[in-house]
Amino acid sequence: MKIMITGSEGFICGYLIENLLEKGHEIVGIDNFSKYGEIKRSYANHPNYTFINSDVCNKDILIENLKDCNHLVAAAAKIGGISYFHEYAYDLMAENERIMASTFDAAIFAHQNYKLEKITVLSSSMVYENTNTYPTPEGDQLTSPPPFSTYGFQKLASEYFAKGAWEQYKLPFTIARPFNCIGIGEGRALGDVEIKSGNVKLAMSHVVPDLIQKIVKGQNPVHILGDGDQIRHYTYGGDLAEGIYQCITHPEAHNNDFNLSTARSTSVLELAKIIWNKINPNEEFKYISDEPFMHDVQKRTPDVSKAKKVLGFEANTSLEDALDEIIPWVKDQITKGLI
Repeated sequence: MKIMITGSEGFICGYLIENLLEKGHEIVGIDNFSKYGEIKRSYANHPNYTFINSDVCNKDILIENLKDCNHLVAAAAKIGGISYFHEYAYDLMAENERIMASTFDAAIFAHQNYKLEKITVLSSSMVYENTNTYPTPEGDQLTSPPPFSTYGFQKLASEYFAKGAWEQYKLPFTIARPFNCIGIGEGRALGDVEIKSGNVKLAMSHVVPDLIQKIVKGQNPVHILGDGDQIRHYTYGGDLAEGIYQCITHPEAHNNDFNLSTARSTSVLELAKIIWNKINPNEEFKYISDEPFMHDVQKRTPDVSKAKKVLGFEANTSLEDALDEIIPWVKDQITKGLI
């Protein structure tokens, strides 16, 4: 299968493209390096990988390179850590809507005129920002109050792009909703605003790398945003890549949506203690609560039964095993002065 992936240089796509290449698929990646700057992926010279340096908003470039593609993964988006939601509240709506419109315009054309079979849209757990149902099942985004954050609202809109393209043009789709991806390879975004947490600048406003770098740099007590009771499901990037692969290829994924996540709930405070004990096993853990961000959702707990039942997908990498890979990588990035 030949698959175009927009936003190919993003964090999750790094895992996804590696997964797809290993399975023998041909990949066309398109990105303009707007998030991290120019980077070099391990598979950059793979014979089945073609990279196009272009803005995804250029519909003509998308159409030109979709000619022989069977599938399109819509992953491109302006996205960052929690601080992004506040600093770029308008841009997160405006730019991501332009990306979605050009992507779906091109996909509809390719479906009608070429051999594009389906589009898979990477949405977000933030569509459930205001849910009161836990664990949260697919479909709850249609009945719970709409997201407060412009990012969450736009991600919900991206799902309606898929709905509209199917209803009017019969373009098949699958919606994949990753939850709290963790792993290696994510750098500081070019537009990130530097924010201090205690005596340490936040790495990316993503809790796992930020906590690791605080502890590695000797912060004690550790500064935590909020009271630490925020619940997350930290899902390893390699697992998410397999889940997205199933969304792309499984016949039952047709016109369907899936929460892709580990089933394990972990509070921020529990996460901080786990990381602390891996780095400083012989020292007592202490922490200080700082003022949280406005859109720091208190609880994200997905129902993952549908993905297991329909796709046969489970995220099985433990948080501890993932951290054993991530902590040395963050340490290396600190040594190199990149975080």
